[in-house]
Amino acid sequence: MKVVIVGAGAIGAYIGALLARSGEDVTLFARGKHLAAMEGNGVRVVTADGESVEYPKVSDNLESIGPTDVVFLGLNAHSLAAVAPRLGPLLGPETIVVSTQNGIPWWYFDNHGGELEGSRLDRVDPGGTIAGAIESRRVLGSIIYFSTEISEPGVIRHIEGNRLSLGEPDGTRSDRSKEFAGLLNRAGFKCRVTARIRHEIWVKLMGNVAFNPTSALTRATIGQMLRDPEVRPVVRRIMEEVYGVASRLGLELPVGVDQRMAGAEKVGEHKTSMLQDLETGRPLELEVVVGAVVEIGRRLGVSMPCTETVYSCTKLLVRGVR
Repeated sequence: MKVVIVGAGAIGAYIGALLARSGEDVTLFARGKHLAAMEGNGVRVVTADGESVEYPKVSDNLESIGPTDVVFLGLNAHSLAAVAPRLGPLLGPETIVVSTQNGIPWWYFDNHGGELEGSRLDRVDPGGTIAGAIESRRVLGSIIYFSTEISEPGVIRHIEGNRLSLGEPDGTRSDRSKEFAGLLNRAGFKCRVTARIRHEIWVKLMGNVAFNPTSALTRATIGQMLRDPEVRPVVRRIMEEVYGVASRLGLELPVGVDQRMAGAEKVGEHKTSMLQDLETGRPLELEVVVGAVVEIGRRLGVSMPCTETVYSCTKLLVRGVR
C-alpha cells in the first residue's frame, strides 16, 4: 500500500518510519531542517528499548509524489487549511484521507444527523477551505493515543503508548478501515476500528478542553492541577460542561466525568500539548480544541460559563504572546 504522510512531525514521522520498516511504500512530506536531516540520514527512532534508523522516501513537493492509496494527515490544525488545497495531486479515485487532528475535526458534522448535520465550524474550517479540498467520502477518522517528540531534526523519541483508533464518519466498519488498521498493526501499533469514533473524540475532548487551556494559564502539569484544591473543581466543572454538550448532541459517552478524572490522575506530572507549544513558541491549538466546543455549545444553547471563562483568558494570553 502506498502511503503519504503529509506533515512528518513527531507523530507523522514516527508512523511513517514504522510503516516503512514493515515494508510499506511510504513517503514523508516535510520541510526545513527536519526534511534535510531525514533526506540525508533517514528517520532515527529512539525508544526505551534502543534506537533504529528507517529510510522512508521524503519530499517537499506534493506534485512529484503522485496519486496514493492513503494520505495520512500529521499536520496541526493551523497548517491544514493552507495545505489542504494542495493535496489534489495525491488524490486518486479511491484515495483515503486519514484525519488525526486534535479537537473537533472539520468533517465532524458530515453524516452526523441531527440539527447540525452538514454544519461547518468557523473556528475549525474558516470559509470551508478544508472541506472544499477533501471530499467527505475520502475521510477516515483517527485518534492517536501515544506520545512522541522531535528531539532534534530527523530524530523521533517515542515517549509512551502505541494505540490508535480508526473510524468511519458514518459509523460503519468498512473494508478500507480494516485494511489500514491491519497495516498499522503489522507495523507494531495497536489499532482498532470503531463504529463510535465521535464518542471517542468527546471522551478525549473532556480532558483536552479542561486541562490544555488551564495548563497554559497556570504553567502546571496535570498532576499539579488535580492536586490543587482550587483548580481541581475548575477542571471538573469544565469536563461536566463538555460532557453536557456531547449529551446535547445525542451521544452517550462510555466514560463519565469521575472516570475521566481518575484516568487523568494516573498520567501524573505530564505537560499538556498546549503548555508544551506555549513553552516552545509554537501556535496553540486553542480554537479547534476549545473554541470549537464553545461554538457548538452556543449553537445548541448549552451554558458553558466555566469553559468560556478559561477560553477567554487563554485567548488573551495568546494575543499577548503574539
